[in-house]
Amino acid sequence: MPTNKFPLNNTNAATAGRAMASSAPYRVDSLRKNRPPFPWFGMDIGGTLVKLVYFEPKDITAEEEQEEVESLKSIRRYLTSNTAYGTTGIRDVHLELQDLTMCGRTGNLHFIRFPTHDLPAFLQMGRDKHFSGLHTMLCATGGGAHKFEADFRKMVDLQLRKLDELDCLVRGVLYIDSVMSSCSSECFYFETPTEKERSVQRPFSLENPFPLLLVNIGSGVSIMAVYSETDYKRITGSSLGGGTFLGLCSLLTGCSSFEEALGMASQGESNSVDKLVRDIYGGDYERFGLPGWIVASSFGNMMFKDKRESVSKEDLARATLVTITNNIGSIARMCALNENMERVVFVGNFLRENTLSMKVLAYSMDYWSQGQLKALFLKHEGYFGAVGALLELFNSSSAEHKNEDVKNEISPD
Repeated sequence: MPTNKFPLNNTNAATAGRAMASSAPYRVDSLRKNRPPFPWFGMDIGGTLVKLVYFEPKDITAEEEQEEVESLKSIRRYLTSNTAYGTTGIRDVHLELQDLTMCGRTGNLHFIRFPTHDLPAFLQMGRDKHFSGLHTMLCATGGGAHKFEADFRKMVDLQLRKLDELDCLVRGVLYIDSVMSSCSSECFYFETPTEKERSVQRPFSLENPFPLLLVNIGSGVSIMAVYSETDYKRITGSSLGGGTFLGLCSLLTGCSSFEEALGMASQGESNSVDKLVRDIYGGDYERFGLPGWIVASSFGNMMFKDKRESVSKEDLARATLVTITNNIGSIARMCALNENMERVVFVGNFLRENTLSMKVLAYSMDYWSQGQLKALFLKHEGYFGAVGALLELFNSSSAEHKNEDVKNEISPD
């Protein structure tokens, strides 16, 4: 069963668990009092995708079930009995965390995603299922928490608690790694990445994670130096991210989805699109240790008409993927050197089912650092911001109850 090593509301979760198991009834009553009402959601509304995490309680008592309103049951049935919602919503079943204990309740944590442009359909679903009657606040992060705040109020009568996306990202990464460590590793790397035929995926322990460089690849890229659970900073970023890849692929190939673009890239060959060092020097550039196969100019061959006419859409997709990935890897490597960090953790939905980019990043980090830098990856990819928002739901509820207790103590009878 997963356990929680990292703190919720600045209280060690393992200590909280022992306290719950004790016979002191006031501790149990306090935990119950500080719980937010169901349903428990966390949202990360990005520029391309909305990521939603939902906690499904599995320890509902007969009394609770009898008192539970129909709209709450309807929401739970709808989210857990489907793996697809409409034409674009997906529940990533392979990422589900079962028998997880959160805020004193045991259940399953579900991971759901859909395109941001389909957010109105999600809001309509919430309205149809009378979500506003169950919640007065929803914890959300990402730029969309600001952009669509008025829509949540107007369509669903919901107040958003807007959270900083980088705070949520770090909190979510540390929490998920902590609960996964007891059953299977969340973190992994590619062994011998410069030997393509022998490169295999291996688990990696983040038991002592700090310091690390955290590279979040969504529509764009943000790079953070993380020194501890509470000490981190954004170093830099790039506008060339997953949104760039899909946008350019859509223009160059006519594809209509990230999955389609990745599929095309997996069938293509980028060397016919890019100009390599050997295309310029006829071989290696030995003085500076540049082998002939290194890309000298991304898309450099496309200036020639005959080259343009000979490449396929798959080649263009592959070259686009390699261009974006190499740029991210180069920036990350320089940041790691500047911050004197050896571990670089790549996350974000750009890496979802994107083994091609992960291997390119692993290769480039290892090759150009002469084995000094290790590229690490996480199984839950782009859901960490949503997880961090969910954790804040518990903190917010606890703070509200504390404020209410203070009011009651100072109020006259």
